[in-house]
Amino acid sequence: MTSVLDRYFQISQRGSTVGREVRGGLVTFFTMAYIVVLNPLILGFATDIDGNLLGGGTEPNLAMIAAGTALVAGVITILMGVVANYPLALATGLGLNAFVAFAIASQMTWADAMGLVVIEGAVILVLVLTGFRTAVFHAVPAQLKVAISVGIGLFIAFIGFVDAGFVTRIPDAANTTVPVQLGGSGQLAGWPVLVFAIGLVLVVALWVRQVRGAILLAIVATTVVAIVIDKIVTIDPVAWGLTAPEFPSDWISTPDFGTLGEFSLLGSFQSVGTVSTLLFVFTLLLADFFDTMGTMTAIGAEAGLLDEDGLPPHTERILVVDSLAAIAGGAAGVSSNTSYIESASGVGEGARTGLASVVTGVLFLLTIFLAPIVAIIPSQAAVPALVLVGFLMMQQVKEIDWDDVEIALPAFLTIVLMPFTYSITVGIGAGFLAFVIIKIVRGKVAAIHPLMWVVAGLFVVYFFLNPLTDLLT
Repeated sequence: MTSVLDRYFQISQRGSTVGREVRGGLVTFFTMAYIVVLNPLILGFATDIDGNLLGGGTEPNLAMIAAGTALVAGVITILMGVVANYPLALATGLGLNAFVAFAIASQMTWADAMGLVVIEGAVILVLVLTGFRTAVFHAVPAQLKVAISVGIGLFIAFIGFVDAGFVTRIPDAANTTVPVQLGGSGQLAGWPVLVFAIGLVLVVALWVRQVRGAILLAIVATTVVAIVIDKIVTIDPVAWGLTAPEFPSDWISTPDFGTLGEFSLLGSFQSVGTVSTLLFVFTLLLADFFDTMGTMTAIGAEAGLLDEDGLPPHTERILVVDSLAAIAGGAAGVSSNTSYIESASGVGEGARTGLASVVTGVLFLLTIFLAPIVAIIPSQAAVPALVLVGFLMMQQVKEIDWDDVEIALPAFLTIVLMPFTYSITVGIGAGFLAFVIIKIVRGKVAAIHPLMWVVAGLFVVYFFLNPLTDLLT
């Protein structure tokens, strides 16, 4: 059995082992399992234009959304592993789901909104099959691809600190000099933050000692610490965030897939008109298009899987599965699914092949029935892995020529704007636009790849979408 897996997934060829792939898949799952809890919280309380909640009715049905979220994530992630042989996991896209819930569904029915997501996924699939999406990857300068990986490294480290409560947004940010702060009041406070600190120290210590399975061991050990502390000390469950480290009353849940198939493919055109529908599709498409570009490149760079052009093996297969993920998310009524940068935590644990994705996907499918068990792991125990992986990805920054302003400034904007705006797409867009503008200013128009002109134009529309929407509608 092991030899069959080795041959199919090219495990030995990529310098890995079955054990490392399994551990990598486990770690990736633990660092992104929060989406099964978070997606229902984002989608479940938003009403559509008729005042209905997702799944129908006027009462939130979070369990139904959670079941659909886990199902699609599981199936698509397994598909990524089997078809593309890449250590990349997928699930409902954060940011995309909020946009669907609060900007799109508020202007049409939930079925219309999910149909619009299906359309967006279909458009991306066409762009992949026609070669356009892959061509864009080739048009991007190699050092900008490095900058994307570095920026994502800073971004996921920032996500780790924020999710742990180590860094928080200042409530009255408009009246202060800085938007974020240490802890909840400028100081670290609360047992959950201490758990995160313990987890961070533990994962770093294990990693520098080159302990096999360092990230997975740290997550498990920190979860145990969290459970012990939660039993000894009285802690408000809200302080833990989405999941408190408490043993559930029920270990198995019965899934309800009521959101599956609840979409109307063309209903959005009738609800808001052709122009608004196309603008919504464009916004979703651009975010999906370049988020995946950045994530795929960053994972490949960290795993050492990129070729001389900065592309991973089976690029087109990866992009096809990612496109199908968007379609599947809309068709299942749980918003567009996309590639997750948290997959980098599994790569940090040693994952190099699609077997890790298969493991992650199977765990998502088990979550449909075992959601209470997954909920035991608090984010404070899982996100220290993101901080460590952020450091590992940051090491690539030395590959950028910082003496060449034509690449250094676009790279700088790409890197800093991802964490500063909490968006991979914004960072990529700013870097691309800066690259084109600097080439124009320096009289090197001929050095700009034709597709970079196209992409830069699309990002101009993306950044100024609101005034353009007002103008056209």
